[in-house]
Formats: sequence, C-alpha cells, structure tokens
Amino acid sequence: HDLRCAPRQSLSYGLIMVAMSYLITFFTWKWGNLGLYLGLVSGFVFVGPWLALTLYSISIHVERNEPVSLLRSLNDARRQLGNAMVFAVVLTVVFLLWARSATVIHVFFPESASYELKDMAWFLGVGSAVGAVFCAIVFSVSAFSLPMLMDRQVDTITAVITSINAVLRNKPAMLVWAMVIGACVLVGFLTAYLAFAVLLPLLGHATWHAYRDTIDASVWPVAPLEDSDNG
Repeated sequence: HDLRCAPRQSLSYGLIMVAMSYLITFFTWKWGNLGLYLGLVSGFVFVGPWLALTLYSISIHVERNEPVSLLRSLNDARRQLGNAMVFAVVLTVVFLLWARSATVIHVFFPESASYELKDMAWFLGVGSAVGAVFCAIVFSVSAFSLPMLMDRQVDTITAVITSINAVLRNKPAMLVWAMVIGACVLVGFLTAYLAFAVLLPLLGHATWHAYRDTIDASVWPVAPLEDSDNG
C-alpha cells in the first residue's frame, strides 16, 4: 500500500541502495582487498539505517493521510541521524566480532589441513553455527529498533532492547519474517541487485507495519516529524 501511494519516493531510495551495492562490488573487484571491503561495508552499514528511516517516514505520512515528499522524508530522517549513527556503531561492532570469530575458526582449520569429509563437515558446521548466532543477534537488534526511533522519543539502547524483547516474544512469526528477508536478499543477488530497487522499499514499509502491529509504544512520547505545512 505504501509503495503504491508513494512509488516515486520509495523507489528512489531503492535505486540508491542498488547503486551503493554496485559501487561496493565494483571497488572490491577493481581494487579488492579486505581493508577496502570492510571500509565500504562499514560505510553501507552507516548509510543503510538512515535510508531505512526515510522509508519509515513515508509510511508514517501515508498512514496519517499526509502529503509525502522526498524532502519531508529526508528531514524526518535527519532528526534521527544521531540515533541512526549510534545504531550503526552497534551493528559495526557486531560485524567486527563476527569477522573476528570467522578468523578464529580459520585458525583451527588452516589451509594446510587435510580436506577430508569429516574435517570439512566440522568446519562448515562450526562456521554455520557461529554465523547463525550472529545473524540472530543482528536480526533481533534491528527488527524494530529503527521504526521505534522514528516513531517515538526514545534513545537507541531502549529501542534495541525493545526490539530484542519483541523478537523473543514472537519467535515463530519472527522466524518466518527472517526467512522472507533472506529470500528477498537471495532474489536480489540472483538478479544482480536489480530486484533490490523494489524489494528493499517493500521490506522497509513492511517492517514499519510489523512494528506497529507488534509493539505497543504508547508509553513513550511521539517523536516530532516534519510539519505537513512545510512539506
């Protein structure tokens, strides 16, 4: 519904994410090294939450039957820029710990090791288990925290804790939602990122409505948004 009501605004942010994906791929392929890749991904982690906030802003104004514009969504996101940066730092720390864990696993399975089936099964099993744990952490932290930051006057830590609690209390539904996100990401990669132009805005708007249906945030004051008269 939100994408139909504001297709130009929503798809604009989807195209930005597609362009960023191509840039990361190009620079990594052209001058590929681990440091450059981590730097580009870190930049993506910092810009991504801010772009997500613009999609939540669009959903809010559509929900309120207010006019939607790119400028208004950018201004709404700018009001939460500080919290978005704190959230990005939290994600960056998690990703760095994830990368360090992968390095530790490789230490116990060096390249010189034999590639027998039993050894490979152990390596893949441990790696998959560690990856699943970090995926669960990232998903729980980010499921509802950014929509809550846009909707209510709360700090990042409060939003993150609320998001984790909501995920833990709705495990079956959250598992299905995580699988949907994973499927969308897979489709995006299979289409050379092109599908992200539509799928990422859809996921953003769906995340907003999932937040509204899952969390009762009425105890916190409503966050101020761009005045409709100034849009």
